[in-house]
Amino acid sequence: MYDFDELVERRGTGCVKWDESPNPDVIPLWVADMDFKAAPAIQEAIRKRAEHGVFGYTAVGDDYYEAIISWFQRRHNWTIHREEILYTTGVVPAMSVAIKALTMPGEKVLILSPDYNCFFSSVRNNGCEVLETILKPVRNGSSFEVDFEDFESKCADEKTTVFLLCNPHNPCGRVWTKAELERMNDICMKQGVKVVSDEIHCELVMPGYKFQPFAAVSEACRQNSVILNSPSKSFNIAGLQAANIICAQPEWSRRLDRAININEVCDLNPFGPVALIAAYNESEDWLDALNAYLWGNYQTLCTFATEHLHRWKVYRLEGTYLPWIDITATGFSSQDYCDRLLSEARVWVNPGTMYGPVSGEGYIRMNIACPRSRLLEALERIEKVEPSSNPPA
Repeated sequence: MYDFDELVERRGTGCVKWDESPNPDVIPLWVADMDFKAAPAIQEAIRKRAEHGVFGYTAVGDDYYEAIISWFQRRHNWTIHREEILYTTGVVPAMSVAIKALTMPGEKVLILSPDYNCFFSSVRNNGCEVLETILKPVRNGSSFEVDFEDFESKCADEKTTVFLLCNPHNPCGRVWTKAELERMNDICMKQGVKVVSDEIHCELVMPGYKFQPFAAVSEACRQNSVILNSPSKSFNIAGLQAANIICAQPEWSRRLDRAININEVCDLNPFGPVALIAAYNESEDWLDALNAYLWGNYQTLCTFATEHLHRWKVYRLEGTYLPWIDITATGFSSQDYCDRLLSEARVWVNPGTMYGPVSGEGYIRMNIACPRSRLLEALERIEKVEPSSNPPA
């Protein structure tokens, strides 16, 4: 029904992913941006809005809030009230808003490292200090888990006031369970730490896993959290710039609203609300088909790595479309390995050190949200380079 195998030419469209490549022969598998066309309902809604021809300042109407509330109620059993929703231009601006509203300069913000690179910059840009608790491999080595002893120790630091969570986790691919989230919150509440949960990847979940909204775990979680969300990643509409901050605490909401205006990220463009409404009201079947296709891509990656890239260890992907891969057996550092793939295989992936200078060393992150033929071409290019490589002495 939906053609995710279509090769869409994105070069020459002002596309960060493709037009910033060092040469036109590079296959970019780096930034979290899918190479698929948006759902037909979204395309049609944008087309209709464009035909109007006037693109002035945009008022956000009731249908915007109703689409959000309906989506999360039916898909995730999470009841959101309209007064809890604040809109802004993107999840990264929302993150900066939340940190500004809930911290004072000089305080510490705890993260689960390795973590999304903008977590580091958003915290530091607001005058706070990043405090990392390192995720540890599970016993069978296929995934990662929280070191709760270290987590509690870091929360107990009197300067730690906010825990910035990535749920699902980028780049490690975890979809946190209800029990894990509840334990995180119990510790945070015990130590007086507020939770800010970035849930932008919440709809990108692989078979056998279920996304759990942090605020829907319990009333305690709802009252101790600020949730950041957007349809941008799941529906490939990041350029349309619409995101939401969801908070049940009236006093925190007042501070968040003030920070939105201080940061001047308080207005949406004419296409953002239109796209969000079409995504949440008319594109659920497209999203389900997308997740099935992404799962097929992940299986393709795992099979290819097992058969041809013997020095790779691909971690379990529970959510996102960004597999986390251990390349320590190659003998290269993360940055040197990525540089080599770019220059010799003409494949662009991210070094793990982007997501933690220490915790990310020895890993790469790969974006598999592209037509399968393109993914296979990239892997075949890597195969030609990787086995013959002689790591530096």
